[in-house]
Amino acid sequence: MALRCGIIGLPNVGKSTLFNALTRANIEASNFPFCTIEPNTGVVLVPDKRLGRLEELAQPQRTIPASVEFVDIAGLVKGASKGEGLGNAFLANIREAQALVQVVRCFESDEITHVSGTIDPLADVETINTELALADLETLERQIARRRRLVNSGNAEAKTELVWLEELRQNLDQGRPVRGLELGEEQLRFIEGLFLLTAKPMLYLANVDESSAAQGNAYSHRLTEYACAEGAQALLMCNSIEAEIAELDADSQQVFLRDLGLVEPGLNRLIRAGYSLLRLNTFFTAGRKELRAWTFPTGARAPEAAAVIHTDFQKGFIRAEVIGYDDYVACGGEQGAKEAGKWRLEGKDYLVRDGDVMHFRFNT
Repeated sequence: MALRCGIIGLPNVGKSTLFNALTRANIEASNFPFCTIEPNTGVVLVPDKRLGRLEELAQPQRTIPASVEFVDIAGLVKGASKGEGLGNAFLANIREAQALVQVVRCFESDEITHVSGTIDPLADVETINTELALADLETLERQIARRRRLVNSGNAEAKTELVWLEELRQNLDQGRPVRGLELGEEQLRFIEGLFLLTAKPMLYLANVDESSAAQGNAYSHRLTEYACAEGAQALLMCNSIEAEIAELDADSQQVFLRDLGLVEPGLNRLIRAGYSLLRLNTFFTAGRKELRAWTFPTGARAPEAAAVIHTDFQKGFIRAEVIGYDDYVACGGEQGAKEAGKWRLEGKDYLVRDGDVMHFRFNT
């Protein structure tokens, strides 16, 4: 399953600069609102040190990492839910994303204008989140009107759904996004079909200046506190630095990072945070022809993981051959793991673990 993250925020906060760094693309990043009109999409390979070790042992003809798709969505402004700026089209682009990365400006600059004229991260977040909530309220109003008609015609299922919809509307009216609500499994399945914007996992990205890249600043600290209070994650990055790092080779990157007091590129942390947001893990298939990383949801059983490769694998699932990553490496590969008794067969109820090296047996 591919992870699709939408990059959102006000105009001129560093969204396109971040996208450039992620994809090493050369899209325009200009100092005026609505520079990004059509959403730019780029596929980014997931950094995973385990692949290098597995490659040494399996010696495949090719290696395919997992990937993340990032979509650079144009800046939203106040009134976007009513069509202001380029609002409606971009709300539709947001709706297609699985997770949202909200870039928030946490730096001062006389050269880069701010759409409201004032640097205030929390006000910026409030503007974006309000527009998403207003769009959701419109969706809920339409759904509520439809369920009321069904209830009047005697539909019992619609009566329960109407209660849920009215509860969601009440929470949104009180400033509580859907992603922060405690909901039952039935409610969650129901909500999935509504494609609500505030139900999507949100990561706040504090875009700071170079001097604040390691420790942050007063602006980013306020944003982190806000995110913690909401139960969301916040990440500190300097997008302009990340764009520079993306142009360097591996050795030069390490020197540059050390000089800045950083351990690794912020982009690596961003991708890992995206996985954490959606509760995703990785399993591997390793053979002479191909070594590949596959993304699967945490808590998936073996047949569900098999479906990530091909739905036929799930339909005809018989058994999974499994070696844990640590055992695979410690035993020098598949044959060594078998000789050490670390290779095992697992059935339909096996909960796949992050790092498992797997082969699936199935009926065609």
